[in-house]
Amino acid sequence: MASPGALEPAAGSVPGTKVELTVSCRNLLDMDTFSKSDPVVVLFVQGSGSSEWKEFGRTEVIDNTLNPDFVRKFVLDYYFEEKQNLRFDIYNVDSKSCSVLKQDFLGQAFVALGEVIGSQRGRLERALTGVPGKRCGTILLLAEELSNCRDIVTMQLCANKLDKKDFFGKSDPFLVFYRSNEDGTFTICHKTEVVKNTLNPVWQPFTIPVRALCNGDYDRTVKIDVYDWDRDGSHDFIGEFATSYRELSRAQSQFTVYEVLNPRKKCKKKKYVNSGTVTLLSFSVESEFTFVDYIRGGTQLNFTVAIDFTASNGMPSQPTSLHYASPYQLSAYALALKAVGEIIQDYDSDKLFPAYGFGAKLPPDGKISHQFPLNNNVDNPSCAGIEGVLESYLQSLRTVQLYGPTNFAPVINQVAGAAAQVTDGSQYHVLLIITDGVISDMLQTKEAIVTASALPMSIIIVGVGPAEFEAMEELDGDEVRVSSRGRYAERDIVQFVPFRDYVDDSGNQVLSMARLAKDVLAEIPEQLLSYMKTRDIKPRRADPQ
Repeated sequence: MASPGALEPAAGSVPGTKVELTVSCRNLLDMDTFSKSDPVVVLFVQGSGSSEWKEFGRTEVIDNTLNPDFVRKFVLDYYFEEKQNLRFDIYNVDSKSCSVLKQDFLGQAFVALGEVIGSQRGRLERALTGVPGKRCGTILLLAEELSNCRDIVTMQLCANKLDKKDFFGKSDPFLVFYRSNEDGTFTICHKTEVVKNTLNPVWQPFTIPVRALCNGDYDRTVKIDVYDWDRDGSHDFIGEFATSYRELSRAQSQFTVYEVLNPRKKCKKKKYVNSGTVTLLSFSVESEFTFVDYIRGGTQLNFTVAIDFTASNGMPSQPTSLHYASPYQLSAYALALKAVGEIIQDYDSDKLFPAYGFGAKLPPDGKISHQFPLNNNVDNPSCAGIEGVLESYLQSLRTVQLYGPTNFAPVINQVAGAAAQVTDGSQYHVLLIITDGVISDMLQTKEAIVTASALPMSIIIVGVGPAEFEAMEELDGDEVRVSSRGRYAERDIVQFVPFRDYVDDSGNQVLSMARLAKDVLAEIPEQLLSYMKTRDIKPRRADPQ
């Protein structure tokens, strides 16, 4: 069998995860004299790396209540890799004006979408603030991932008596699937393999998300073209037929046969019947589990930090040092830590993060360590929140001597040891390594990564400073899977990025952090899913209580 060389799918992403937010409030301020308040909630969203708030939508107004349960939902696109800041403003509607400025302000709440999804059972309660001297009540948020378009279809087709297109042989047929668009155009969504030299091919079963096949519209036309593969890419059109997801799904219990028709042949030949037939041999549907399913089912992300304390970073007291933090600006290390940590922490219930340094001489005897706790507590290296990690990091800079070499393997093995203790899908570890230079223990690090790839963990490496990072690219297994002593990594678990690629030219640190977080965290959901799939771990059912 061979792969067709042309007719590549058109660029365009499959619709992403959508989350529906349900809003309730309790014990709102009573602003009406002869009745209770008539509340409405206005949702504002903040663009990635921007401080500007834009109105996203409003609930309906519910008359005469301090404890509203709003029917109108907010449906948001959810991106794990971005910190999606939300602001909920509550008003008492007293006039017919659409302007909220003419209504009574009852309070507001600021949350990140990840906080809601990462909270227990996807429910978050937050105190309302904003009216001086008053208790404004609370807002209750419930996040639910929209379930439509989350099924995966597996189907198999064969053909019979297709037209012969090759002069010296038969045909080399393959199928191309297109979903129809609302404007009448078609978008390619799947292509089978080529079956060589036959007019009666049987194609391998293949799997495709329902959202890719029909974008959730079960009656939308699915067009299937049949081609004869040619080496030069000028594939010969054999014919076509049309169906729909609903029609395909009804055929699960029977062989459904489609006539392959060539419109040009049909016009030219009076006795033309068809150009062969295609039979649906099997069609099955199963649910596709998502990152949100696992988080809602109780999977915790455990975040660990490892920071490079080697001498190549420069003396921390000098402005040229990568560890230098001026009164006005965070160091590159602190920026990278905050950018990634502030998103990850929303998915970790205890907000306690083990934090290590490597490549330094420790007091009092100057012993070199490659995994010393930043808080100087060997028994409990966890810091309280990202601010606690930053505080311990800055304290360590004042007490240890930067030295070397740059060894990653000890801290990777440390986290891998923790990950190996719980492999049932309830815990997933993310290790962030921030470093300035060339790795000294490449062989040992590769061995550690290959071992870790079988465990519930991912590794993010952020390179800071001007150094060349070719070795780091080798660890990022996007192109070639990492291997060690003949063993290959089970999964791609490493994501490497150089921090300099994300520094905003205008010096906007918020924008730099948002860009960095978006790229380094984008692969985490897929890496978590790949672990769960290889271990056949299904999400636990969320506790309805």
